[in-house]
Amino acid sequence: MPVPPSLSPAFPPPLRVPRPLGTDAPATCEVPHFEPVRVRGGRYRLHRLLHHRRRALAAGLAVTAAALVAAGPRTALAPERAEPPRDRPAVSQPVRRHAPPVELVTAPVRIADAATVRLLRPGDRVDVIAAGDPAAGGEARVIARGVRVTRLPEPADAAAESGALIVLAVPRDTAARLVGASTTARLAVTLC
Repeated sequence: MPVPPSLSPAFPPPLRVPRPLGTDAPATCEVPHFEPVRVRGGRYRLHRLLHHRRRALAAGLAVTAAALVAAGPRTALAPERAEPPRDRPAVSQPVRRHAPPVELVTAPVRIADAATVRLLRPGDRVDVIAAGDPAAGGEARVIARGVRVTRLPEPADAAAESGALIVLAVPRDTAARLVGASTTARLAVTLC
């Protein structure tokens, strides 16, 4: 079978000589001058979008209001019903308003047992108990309930025998009771 002359090794393919750079690009031409393109209706679309957002917000508020009305108390809508609904207890007393905030003062208190004070940290809640003299027939009574420890001063060496000092945040009338009880009885604390 004869080999075609283009594929025969005796006739190599012709070499392509590269052209100089830029000669293979098409010739340049001038672009005609024209006015800028202005798109009309952009402002209208913005107004329309805002208008639809307002509608969507208004519809959402209307649906929320309808849901709240539907979930509200039914006794106002049906006065002929004498008994309260079974899932809710009957309200027999009026709702109490919150008492005004109580002014707290800091009151230093000497606790008889210094080892108990070492267990306390600032922020702990404690009950202060006045223990009367058992020989005189005195009983223990709670002077302050659930008061917050604000500080634990460093004990002095001489004062360790007579107890330890703590600083409590208490209402003003409780502070007066604490001072009065500390003069006649030994004070102790319990953690709440």
